[in-house]
Amino acid sequence: MSDTALPDSIEIVPVAVPVDAVVQLPGSKSITNRALLLAALADGESLIHGALFSDDTRYMARALNDLGIAVDGDESACTYRVRGAGGRIPAASADLFLGNAGTATRFLTAALALGNGLYRIDGVERMRQRPIRDLLGALRQLGVNALDELGTGCPPVLIKSQGLEGGTARLRGDASSQFLSALLMVAPLSRRGVEIAIEGPLASRPYVDLTLTMMEEWADGLKYEEKATPDSDVSYRCQITGGQAYRSRTYSVEPDASTASYFWAAAAVTGGRIRVEGLGRDSLQGDVRFADVLRRMGCAIEWTESYTEVRGPSRLHGVDVDMNDISDTVMTLAAIAPFADSPTTIRNVANIRVKETDRIHAVATELRRLGVTVDERPDGLTIRPAARLLPARIETYEDHRIAMSFAVTGLRSPGITILNPSCVAKTVPDFFTRFRTLHNHVAG
Repeated sequence: MSDTALPDSIEIVPVAVPVDAVVQLPGSKSITNRALLLAALADGESLIHGALFSDDTRYMARALNDLGIAVDGDESACTYRVRGAGGRIPAASADLFLGNAGTATRFLTAALALGNGLYRIDGVERMRQRPIRDLLGALRQLGVNALDELGTGCPPVLIKSQGLEGGTARLRGDASSQFLSALLMVAPLSRRGVEIAIEGPLASRPYVDLTLTMMEEWADGLKYEEKATPDSDVSYRCQITGGQAYRSRTYSVEPDASTASYFWAAAAVTGGRIRVEGLGRDSLQGDVRFADVLRRMGCAIEWTESYTEVRGPSRLHGVDVDMNDISDTVMTLAAIAPFADSPTTIRNVANIRVKETDRIHAVATELRRLGVTVDERPDGLTIRPAARLLPARIETYEDHRIAMSFAVTGLRSPGITILNPSCVAKTVPDFFTRFRTLHNHVAG
């Protein structure tokens, strides 16, 4: 069933026995959108295999086409063919609509600094509430005329550029690592190089490591240096040499680790086994570390070069965990926490309040709807065990991760209905089709 065919609500049918499955999952959204941008900035034609086709990646591909960079997608083959413009933005003007695609919005805002003209980026109403002021301020420090059109610190964004000169930029790191990733990817194409200093803690550091790894793969001998930070207020500093270039290449996207978290959680909560192929110990994605959280909850984890397998225990244990590095999996943990034998505390994730929705408050609200006792804090949650959950209709707030997470809860507790399930089209359009197959794979 495609996203366009989904009903207004879906009731999740519990499984009577543990699930037991080997699953193949679609490509990583984070990697696909980075690969699309790096290919667009490269010199020559790149082929991206295993790419994700979802709302967020389609917005990115469409915007690049609107900027004069040819991107051809073959959804049946999960491939994108990109004819890069060698670090240029061919179009002298563009008015780009990016829905609620945060990665595309942040990455393209920085990339448009390489252009020579006037550009505008806008999105849906929620995107107009998602902060981008820190990134715009950093671009202005680098000589780019970058403004928030309505003066709210959020999109719509106006970029008037004449190429990226370079220089030094300082910005806060606690709002979104995507700001830093966006600057890093365009910095090698600046005229005289860029030094970036992050003030305060850096959220979701694994995504920055992912960005740098992919930059190295697209460039021949990428020249950059991550420096020591003697200043007490600077947690990260990186110097990137200017005048470099990205080269076209063939690239394979690994499966999405955030999506894998829902299937691993299904094993955890049913006492079953789920193996996700293509995500092994050397994965580029930080969210594979969610398996370590499940290990602490009593699951058995098997890592190999080619897969990660989770086996659930007879009873989950509560955990106290800092999830700043893997904040996209906060909702997954919260959705199974009521089944643990002790409270679960999630810390240091204040940044998820400005995602597709205020995820901390949304999760707390929906867990309470199920009869769960939840303590909500500015930077996280404490979730108490529940002897039984109440049947409930789960609001999803147009947030794909709320929908997918509470679907896992429904495998264990009857009467859970997911409202507006089509919101999963943002990242996994066929999620519910894939998820229903778990009923066909149970322990015998």
